[in-house]
Amino acid sequence: MKIPLFFDGYDLKAYDFPGGQSLSQLRERIRYGYRLIKGAQPRTGFYTAFTNLAKSLETIGHEVLINDFAFARRNPDHPIGLSGYLPPLARFELRNPAIYGPGRVPDPKDLTRLRSKLNLQVLTYPSAWPIQLNPIETRAQFSPMFVGIDTDAWPDMSRHPKTIDLLLYNKVRWHRKAERETDLIQPLRNMLTARGLSWQELNYGSHTPAQYRDLVSRSRAVLFCTEHETQGLAYQEAMSANLPVLAWDEGELVDPSQRALATGDVAPSAVPYFDERCGLRFKLANIEEQLDQFWAALPDYRPRDYVLDNLSLRRGAERFMSLYAPLCDGVVSAGVTGSIPADSSKAATSSEL
Repeated sequence: MKIPLFFDGYDLKAYDFPGGQSLSQLRERIRYGYRLIKGAQPRTGFYTAFTNLAKSLETIGHEVLINDFAFARRNPDHPIGLSGYLPPLARFELRNPAIYGPGRVPDPKDLTRLRSKLNLQVLTYPSAWPIQLNPIETRAQFSPMFVGIDTDAWPDMSRHPKTIDLLLYNKVRWHRKAERETDLIQPLRNMLTARGLSWQELNYGSHTPAQYRDLVSRSRAVLFCTEHETQGLAYQEAMSANLPVLAWDEGELVDPSQRALATGDVAPSAVPYFDERCGLRFKLANIEEQLDQFWAALPDYRPRDYVLDNLSLRRGAERFMSLYAPLCDGVVSAGVTGSIPADSSKAATSSEL
């Protein structure tokens, strides 16, 4: 089946003119190379998620067309996928039935305006908890949809020679230099040092994919520190490599833009896809206790099994198709199914991916 996917964001631009696809791809390659030279993350979370989605659909035999406006306009009843940022895509006013995601879901007032320009049938968030940001009466129009992790690109690295006990992945984004340095990051550094554990700190946004892969391969486990994630591709890639994760998961909504949207209680999670095979969570109140319990149980965790069962490329493709196929005039291909992995944020109580 041909599946037209459209993306507009910092990485790839949607151009609706002859040669637009080639120009956009050239621009993406130049941007990627420039950011690599600068030592910055070369791709945004949204674009990484989009490329994973495209690859996952190809792995189950579909032909993915990227930013092919000619095909969409020739086939106005053929469903399309929209990803990245909706406002730039809305200016093209494609009337094909559309599923949106991964990307930044617009605020409710903006979404109403965009619906007049697009035939939005399905809107998705990467996990269940962000749906709570919307008014109760509108939540039924949203569905959780994760993107798959490439488990071949992130193979089991548990037998790779290890020189680092814990990789401290610092993705704290708010109150970073004040409260969180004092009550979270520095105490963790002190606890690791006091226990004789080797560790290396990696700051989100200031590393390349190759640097992250190298550190993952040399680490026994990951200490993941962020306020909340809508999916969390980085920690899931580490789990695919079979590294157990100790995750700070306070269950508190911190993002000011999301707090402004929330009309009631929201229960976010730093690790929205997670179970007992993956590792442990901790809060500020029980850091030391959970660290010791996690380290003692380290050989027993099986995070890669969780990813293979729930978050592989195939699982991601099946989830997309479970939402996309019903848009195809009600004809669903045999074998097209999809489910949502257990969302552990419920037990615990993006921004980009």
